[in-house]
Amino acid sequence: MMEGDMQSSKLARTIKPFLAMDVLESAQKLEAKGQDIVHLEIGEPDFDTPACIKEAAIRALRDGRTHYTHSLGLLELREAICEDYYLRYKANVHPDQVVVTSGTSPAMLLCLAVLLEPGDSVIISDPGYACYANFILHANGIPVPVAVNEEDGFQFRVQDILKKIEANTRAVMINSPANPTGTLLSRERLEQLAGLEPCILSDEIYHGLEYGEKGHSILEFTDRAFVFNGFSKLYAMTGWRLGYVIAPWPFARDLRKLAQNLFICAPAMNQWAGIAALKEAAPDVSEMVKTYDQRRKFMLSRLKELGFGIETEPKGAFYILANSKRFGADSYKLAFDILEKAHVGVTPGIDFGRNAEGFLRFSYANSIENIRLGMDRLEQYLAGREIRGQRSEVSPASGRADM
Repeated sequence: MMEGDMQSSKLARTIKPFLAMDVLESAQKLEAKGQDIVHLEIGEPDFDTPACIKEAAIRALRDGRTHYTHSLGLLELREAICEDYYLRYKANVHPDQVVVTSGTSPAMLLCLAVLLEPGDSVIISDPGYACYANFILHANGIPVPVAVNEEDGFQFRVQDILKKIEANTRAVMINSPANPTGTLLSRERLEQLAGLEPCILSDEIYHGLEYGEKGHSILEFTDRAFVFNGFSKLYAMTGWRLGYVIAPWPFARDLRKLAQNLFICAPAMNQWAGIAALKEAAPDVSEMVKTYDQRRKFMLSRLKELGFGIETEPKGAFYILANSKRFGADSYKLAFDILEKAHVGVTPGIDFGRNAEGFLRFSYANSIENIRLGMDRLEQYLAGREIRGQRSEVSPASGRADM
């Protein structure tokens, strides 16, 4: 092979970078030079994994539970997942509908591979999780964005989805509580979505991280849905890489075949830890959720004081998508300017879709002391911009003079 022929595939070359990681990696370079950075850009719990979960993994190692498991995952774990969905949502799920994977992302790749033919499309929200479109492209599908707007609390409007459904539309991807908006889809919206002809792909990874309002699973309203969930967010287990999908019966056998070939199984000791998470970690989770809610309320208050627009308060996950158009129309430029001059990491809204341009995503998965420091630095940064006259510019995105 000639050197000129050595290049990545067209898919690899065209997939966009994950800008949240770009910000994080740039922040880490500044930290290597001795700068102190407040990280509000990444969606990773700052809590340690609860002790009961770690102890279960240690027991598994000591007991020699280090071999391959069933390709679907340990039966005990799949039964615990089914029990969890019944207790929380009265959803009846059979263990053979569950595929345990090394994180939730592989579960999505499996399902898209079993669902899509080349050229099939999947409807996604704009804004929405940055990686959804890339997962769909990887499966030779076409991501079709549908705008969700802040004045509507970033809720999917079924009438807007209907306008985008075509003969090749195979699924609608939903995420509640949502990244980056923190939105909880209402019961009424979920009922409407469940009635659509394409099946639903429901990312429920932030379930349990809800504040003052209980979330709903799509399985309460239909069994024509793939549900993705895992242990990273609710149980502070990001590095354990443990997730799963609950699939409709018609796809169960083909999913199993793909899992056997592509992944064999998720790590055995981590699966035993997952059982402990579901059965023993409720008190730890309750304390984490209370703490997140305190941080959420504090950050919301400070961001509003600083002049960021937040029309609907987020009720789930650990994100706030704040309108920053008065400070600049280019969210990428603004985020990196804040990082460089205020030493605060935030994620540019453009990472999550065109409809999120002019917004910044703030994560409150950090201590309230660090959040306070980050807000103080942001206040100083914005005051400095005002002194330099930068806030008097007209924002192309908003079409009005910044105030």
